[in-house]
Amino acid sequence: KDVQKEREPHVYLSKEEVKEKIQSYNSSVTDKLKMTLNANGIYTGFIKVQMELCRPITVQSSQSQGRRAHSNNETAFYLPEGCVNTLHISSTNTVREVIEALLKKFFVADNPAKFALYKRCHKEDQVYTCKLSDREHPLYLRLVAGPRTEMLSFVLREHETGEVMWEAFSIPELQNFLRILDKEENEQLQILKKRYAAYRDKLEEALGGVWKPG
Repeated sequence: KDVQKEREPHVYLSKEEVKEKIQSYNSSVTDKLKMTLNANGIYTGFIKVQMELCRPITVQSSQSQGRRAHSNNETAFYLPEGCVNTLHISSTNTVREVIEALLKKFFVADNPAKFALYKRCHKEDQVYTCKLSDREHPLYLRLVAGPRTEMLSFVLREHETGEVMWEAFSIPELQNFLRILDKEENEQLQILKKRYAAYRDKLEEALGGVWKPG
């Protein structure tokens, strides 16, 4: 079970420290996804993001890009569990830009405001997760933690139920949520009715055995 951890303070590195960390990072990389330091001090590299989405996403076909949402070229489906995507980004890219780039790469039509990026750390047999703010820089976090995903990994999730930005959803999406909730409510109601009907039958059978006419 994930354990929420306080956000660690951001530590700024000098250009020389960045250069040394990139050299150390690249020497430890095993998947060839190395970082590159540019002359202007900006560095580029790769991050892997695990998709942990509970709700279906809406995907556009490449031909429908730029058209109005909810066209006939859009399909809603659930992502398979354990889906991981790789992005090439720079040290200047923020969390919000990473989320937008990730959705754009896979033609996801849903509003980026529906999603949040988390960092996940493994320490002392516990899993710590922390929601990243929109202004944080994922590649910097990757550099500081090193290339091992056991030390740090990124996870894309929907916002928690208590903080969902409902205004980011379209009317058809909200209506679909209501239909799903109504269906689930009816299913649970039928289960409860069958359960208590069985209890009633057993009670009536027991009472009939006790109160026999004399």
